[in-house]
Amino acid sequence: MSAKQEPTNDSKKRVERDMVALGIAIAAILMFVGTGSSVLPSIARSWIQGVEGPDNLLVNALLLNIALIVFGMRRYRELISEIEERRKAEEKAKLLAETDPLTGCLNRRSVAPVVDDLIAKIDQSDAAVAFLMVDLDNFKQINDLNGHKVGDRVLQTTADRIRAVLPSGATLARLGGDEFACIVPFDCRKPDAVDQLAATLIERTSRPEIINKSMIEITLSVGIATSAQETRDKAPACGEDLMHRADIAMYHAKKQGKNRYFWFEPSMEKELRFRSDLETGIRNGIKNGEFVPYYEQQIDLQSGELMGFEMLARWHSPDLGLVSPEVFIPVAEEIGVIAALSENLIEQAFEDAKGWHSRLTLSVNISPVQLRDPWFSQKLLKLLVKHNFPPERLDIEITESCLHENVGVVKSMITSLKNQGVQISLDDFGTGYSSLTQLRTLPFDRLKIDRSFVGELNDEDASDKIVNAIISLSDGLDLPVTAEGIEDAQILKALKGKGKMKGQGYHYGKPEHAAAVRGRLAAMDLLADHHPEAEDSMLPPEDETVNAKREAI
Repeated sequence: MSAKQEPTNDSKKRVERDMVALGIAIAAILMFVGTGSSVLPSIARSWIQGVEGPDNLLVNALLLNIALIVFGMRRYRELISEIEERRKAEEKAKLLAETDPLTGCLNRRSVAPVVDDLIAKIDQSDAAVAFLMVDLDNFKQINDLNGHKVGDRVLQTTADRIRAVLPSGATLARLGGDEFACIVPFDCRKPDAVDQLAATLIERTSRPEIINKSMIEITLSVGIATSAQETRDKAPACGEDLMHRADIAMYHAKKQGKNRYFWFEPSMEKELRFRSDLETGIRNGIKNGEFVPYYEQQIDLQSGELMGFEMLARWHSPDLGLVSPEVFIPVAEEIGVIAALSENLIEQAFEDAKGWHSRLTLSVNISPVQLRDPWFSQKLLKLLVKHNFPPERLDIEITESCLHENVGVVKSMITSLKNQGVQISLDDFGTGYSSLTQLRTLPFDRLKIDRSFVGELNDEDASDKIVNAIISLSDGLDLPVTAEGIEDAQILKALKGKGKMKGQGYHYGKPEHAAAVRGRLAAMDLLADHHPEAEDSMLPPEDETVNAKREAI
């Protein structure tokens, strides 16, 4: 709704009628003066002297003049009243259009014009405008736990605290939700004043507040951009530019741990654009079948016998080459496509592993996000049936962090899968906070020692106490062990002396695509059915970019 409104046809007609009424009143007054000057003396003489009165027509004309005067003046007073009411309504509409009714701050639509006006008024080379984007940390959680009424109070309190800190001439706006903006003129020779303001905002606002008998602690993430910074095309900064850049800096502050501030830097925008391109690439990659399974060997450390493979995801991106899961898995989890990505890879892996010797197992990592789906175990069992893959050859690996989100649901899923013959391993053991009770009550089949502990065995002064403790714990729980991250012969030698276990790592070779695995198994006579002519057709498309990326990743 705009504060300035064009008059409607009705209002125009009403104004025209009011002007007519005023004209009639003025004409009636003139007629009254002319008619009354002759009629009124005749009436007076008739009453006093008893002579014949004035002509009835003139008397009626005089009375009509009086009626017109009363009507005109009354309508004129109503017109004045309507104008005053309309003026107040327009002021109220303008106020509603430009301000936030909850906090009394300016709203989003008013921010950019305010910044533009401030920049336009600056005629000193050393003057600039700072835009501080302020976002409350974990406000959604506060709202959900305490209700929207408390959430509104938190926003009002925050606005009051920010307003109390801002210097004279600064403007405060609420952009929506829990986002605020501070527009502050400053001397660009003294940028420390902006740093000090941002630090003070964080400090003053983070003080605990009792609202509706609840202790509420508020922290802020702040992003800063100024008109003194050049835009990409060297054009003068405008309000929209500053808002966009401050928002990017605020997002960066969130990523760095919240409750802090950052100045905008061009690299932040590049990172954000890369992240956006990555999200788009992942979504398109799932549709186009660009994600493929790679396989890492799992070896019996005592005999050196190949026991199976762990499936690892790889992305054959047309733009980035061969991409490691450390890059795309976290993003896929955040944007909610990890389940579709994982299911596609599992289906490919089932088809690949069906061609291996029946004693070789397939290990698959499951994201914590997938375990939040109560139907996950049913979906996995359907895939086993669909591809006719023996469940006893499948080993599902879940991380310790999964146990703390909803141990009841996880236990139900594990039990459901184990009842069908699927093996369950606890991955990255030692990096989380698994309790002995959980290890005893949850039906795991194997523990996997995290590579960070195994890698320490390579150091000359390495302490193997943690590895020994994990192995002793597994013996007590009667759980076999797999060691990850065996990178060289020294680590292998150290592990061999600690008892029977499986291991995997680059010492046995890097993860390989399906065709390379088939070639390896064919040479070892470990294929279920050997079809050499099919191997070339299974090779993934590669080019020089992919090969270079593989070595880097």
